[in-house]
Amino acid sequence: MRILHISTRLILGGSQENTILSCEGQARLGHEVHLAFGPIYGPEGSLRARVEAFNTRCGAGEERVRPVGGHGPVREAGSVCAPIVMHEVKDLVREVSPLKDWRCTGALRRLIEEIGADVVHTHSSKAGILGRSAAWSARAKSRNEPGRSSGRPGVVHTIHGPPFMPIDGGLVARAKTWALNRAYTLAERRAAKRCDMIVSVADAMTREFLGRGIGREPQYVTVRSGMETGPFLHAARGAGREEVRASLGVAHDPGAAFVVGTVARLAQHKGHDDVLDALGEELLARRGLVLLWVGDGWWRERLVARARGMGLIVREMDQGDSSAQSSTREASAGSSPRLAESRENVSARDSDPPQVIVTGLVPPERIPGLMRAMDVLVHPSYREGLPRTVPQALLAGTPVVASDVDGTREACIDPTISGEDGATGLLFPVGDATRLREAVVWMHEHPLERAAMAEHGRRMCAREYDAELMVARLEAVYARATAGGVR
Repeated sequence: MRILHISTRLILGGSQENTILSCEGQARLGHEVHLAFGPIYGPEGSLRARVEAFNTRCGAGEERVRPVGGHGPVREAGSVCAPIVMHEVKDLVREVSPLKDWRCTGALRRLIEEIGADVVHTHSSKAGILGRSAAWSARAKSRNEPGRSSGRPGVVHTIHGPPFMPIDGGLVARAKTWALNRAYTLAERRAAKRCDMIVSVADAMTREFLGRGIGREPQYVTVRSGMETGPFLHAARGAGREEVRASLGVAHDPGAAFVVGTVARLAQHKGHDDVLDALGEELLARRGLVLLWVGDGWWRERLVARARGMGLIVREMDQGDSSAQSSTREASAGSSPRLAESRENVSARDSDPPQVIVTGLVPPERIPGLMRAMDVLVHPSYREGLPRTVPQALLAGTPVVASDVDGTREACIDPTISGEDGATGLLFPVGDATRLREAVVWMHEHPLERAAMAEHGRRMCAREYDAELMVARLEAVYARATAGGVR
């Protein structure tokens, strides 16, 4: 098949990683795979280099067609994989822009026709709305072409997370968010009518979208977000717990240091402020408690300044000491006398162990080791589909404390909340800093139970979240889509 994936931005993120793994797996099955995306910018990093590396291996004959997930290849096994063809669509932007959106839809329709796509698979809300419209239009046109199946291209959309924002803030902000959510709901309803199959990465996404009147139940199928489980299950050379903690300047013995980590963009709705609200006093009071922030983002400067303003010693691994001292001085203005006094001592304590470590942007291959170095992963996000960091942490042997939002509880199983057997972590209500603190403290004080949670989660996630299993399940979805879906 000729398969075209469409994603809004190819930044470092769960949706994008899912998409790239799908592309690679389908190329290994012998399909001709294309990937369209908008301009890449910002501090979050890009996955374009990963696609280019895969294509380089294809050119060198190192990537071969092989069975994936128990499904036989569609081309002769052992033949060289075709590279993933990349298409940058300049008008595919995240923001609502009527002129660019109109131009983008036309560009995508022409691309679909030029490729002769058998399947168009869209990802994320913006690419999903424009891409499905373009694909449906191309399909309508193809019905008049001799020798072309009226069911091609099959149109598939994956819901990686809800586009609907939490309604909070003042009256004007709440009204604006409500209006935006309403607009997205109407747009998603329309797009669902131009789609054969809708893939949810978590059952919670199906429930939410159906609850908003988006699509019909037979269109939906859950395909867990796959990942490369090997690097998390088995530590590479230099990526063991002791080595990574040593590189961070953290003691290996959890009795000497207890590392609470996050792996997420430093951005809105990821909950980093809630972590500071919950653990700020604990970090000051408990010797050896360390907060590890893995990632970068637009909110980094503000979050780092806030942490320093609370009197915490912050080490930015990708920056020098001069930056730290400058930020400390900038954060010291206009605060309470007690915190100001704490901040005055920060520069003098620069040689002391840090209480907050910020890695900045790191390549994906470093994530398993960093997760392995944590004693608990905290995921306080306000909205998610299925947060990939939760099963990834469990695969690495690290239990989880997470906000009970969307599909998170499908990986982070807290029996007291979910009613399911087999704990893998603790859940807390979204935005509840008190419950977040209590969960982290409980993890700190119950090492045996913490280890049991990690082991149970490790077994479950190795079974449910393998990338090859995801690719095999998508094969079945595509077969239904090209046969006309559920219509």
